Amino acid sequence: MIGPRDTVNGAHFAFTDRWGGVSAVPYEELNLGGAVGDDPGAVRANRARAAAALGLDAADVVWMNQVHGDDVAVVDGPWDPAAGIPAVDALVTARRGLALAVLTADCTPVLLADPVAGIAAAAHAGRPGMVAGVVPAAVRTMVELGADPARITARTGPAVCGRCYEVPEAMRAEVSASEPAAYAETSWGTPALDVSAGVHAQLERLGVRDRERSSVCTRESDDHFSYRRDRTTGRLAGYVWLD
Repeated sequence: MIGPRDTVNGAHFAFTDRWGGVSAVPYEELNLGGAVGDDPGAVRANRARAAAALGLDAADVVWMNQVHGDDVAVVDGPWDPAAGIPAVDALVTARRGLALAVLTADCTPVLLADPVAGIAAAAHAGRPGMVAGVVPAAVRTMVELGADPARITARTGPAVCGRCYEVPEAMRAEVSASEPAAYAETSWGTPALDVSAGVHAQLERLGVRDRERSSVCTRESDDHFSYRRDRTTGRLAGYVWLD
């Protein structure tokens, strides 16, 4: 259910796999995405299970309506149900104990925290978001609230790797012109992109030194959801929160 998990000076980072939930095929089992066609009751049950496994209250987890952009929202509590969930691809909070969540099924989930300042962030970095600069935008927002890049811990979770993310040559050229570190080649010798490598290069330039990258490729792993592999599938989640 809960895959890689890490705690650094009171900052908690966790990523899920696809197991331990109640969703049926093709979303089996722990689908946490509410906009992929799964039964809403199953998604609610899965989110409750995942939160409980992390020692969290599901009501204190903030989700996003992700749209592959670069907009950032600063939050101090769950969304007002009457207002709905806004379209953003990064969340930042200065409230300890409030968990931020990001959904993925090949894109790179990015979790950030400065435990000293008490600032945490979660970002959804697909190819468009990485090019648009959603992660730098999240870090800038953290800094505006008092974070220091030198103190930020960054964790990126399971994502499609550069050996598997095949793209047209023109797209690789366009993206790598913006972020050279994303240039890649598939294991079968065709043009590709490595979004996680691009994200880590952006973090490096921003002065974020404490970084770890998951070694899991979602397309290659049967334990993880992958949109590129399966098309109709569930969503994984990354969670970050501060004591």
